[in-house]
Amino acid sequence: MTDRRTTLRLLDEGWIWADTLVRGADTVRSVRLKNEAGVLVDEQVGVRAQDDDLVLGTAFPAFGNAHSHVFHRLLRGRTHADGGTFWSWRDKMYAVAGALEPHAFERIAAAGFTEMVANGWGAVGEFQYVHHRADGESYPDHDMELALANAARTAGIRLTLLDTCYLTGSIGADLSPEQRRFGDADAERWLERWFRLRSRLASTHPEVLLGAAIHSVRAVPADAIASIVRGLPTDVPLHIHLSEQAAENEQSLTAYGRTPANVLADAGALSSRLSVVHATHLTDDDITHLGETGVHAVFCPTTEADLGDGIGPATELVAAGARLAVGSDQNAVVDPLLELRGLEAGERLRSQTRGRFSPQELLTIGTQGGYSALGVPAPGAVGGPFDFVEVDSSSVRTAGSMPPQLLLAGTGSDVVRTIVGGRVVYDRGRDGPRLAHAAAELARFAADPASRSEGAS
Repeated sequence: MTDRRTTLRLLDEGWIWADTLVRGADTVRSVRLKNEAGVLVDEQVGVRAQDDDLVLGTAFPAFGNAHSHVFHRLLRGRTHADGGTFWSWRDKMYAVAGALEPHAFERIAAAGFTEMVANGWGAVGEFQYVHHRADGESYPDHDMELALANAARTAGIRLTLLDTCYLTGSIGADLSPEQRRFGDADAERWLERWFRLRSRLASTHPEVLLGAAIHSVRAVPADAIASIVRGLPTDVPLHIHLSEQAAENEQSLTAYGRTPANVLADAGALSSRLSVVHATHLTDDDITHLGETGVHAVFCPTTEADLGDGIGPATELVAAGARLAVGSDQNAVVDPLLELRGLEAGERLRSQTRGRFSPQELLTIGTQGGYSALGVPAPGAVGGPFDFVEVDSSSVRTAGSMPPQLLLAGTGSDVVRTIVGGRVVYDRGRDGPRLAHAAAELARFAADPASRSEGAS
């Protein structure tokens, strides 16, 4: 059990000692790691723990959740038996989005982010498009975005806020009433709001990294995509849903004569700062373009399976030069180990071959890949964030596992501690009441739409 004084000391500086540290292809034993202001500044291998060290068993770098819609968590266990497709599920999601207001949104997000750190996610990219009131009128002070920033601070997770441009209901169609609160009229007004938000966060939440997102080729016209690419600073992480459903490709081919990936290429959007989410229904030409420009491809296997979207060409993208990451997307499952296992399972099902990605490659995807997609240096390396996860290697699920293969045996329930920026943000031995409170919050908000409205207590 961690002494509370040791936990607090790690906020500024101090050492942890791990019996085993698994880092990509590198597994080391008896390693001391020094934290200074949330950065890993030194490591010593093959040494004993010192009296003041925080002692861990088996540790990994923290996992990076490269794609989340945290409020979708309210749909868990309430939509899985309804049949249909992504499009019918989306109607239910819109109903939840329509009832969200800032006060409730902050509490829902804090509970969802708390679940994430308890399962080993150290960073999250929140793909945020619920910007305005239900009638489309603006909140006075970026209220919904600040709710997310407050929630991340409460939970202790590292946040890249992916403020999302959403302009059309589908290609050439106006926003529906259910989508009105997502829109900013045009790319220029979205950019103006993005820069105002950046100034606001710099003064109130400097720990939040503001990224950007284009919802999809369905929701942002090609000329607006080009305007956004030109208008954003070149170092800002940029994300987009890409070819999630075959219908999106059909709409794009009808309207533009090109696939969504080629629409992005023509708009100048393909670059190493871009993350394409799902990337499920790609042509060979699409894969070549995405690989040549070094994009991140963010797979969300549990969501893609739940919604019946399909299985994307992960190994082909890697062979072409793309980098992979994973995300929890609709948060029906909030577990990095299960997302990584789902990525490998999808590849095995497509190819009828085992071992498409090695455990070491999966760990790199889940840690370095996720953090890189979010614009954050890789965790677990000297000079990078002091973000680590301790995993129980002797649970009923993991006992007897080789350390790198814990990813293929364990689940988020085996997370013992999560450390973000040198701070223990989750400790299984002390945080049971905190998790119980988060679960109660989520259950109440899921069951009662009225409780999501402004002024809910």
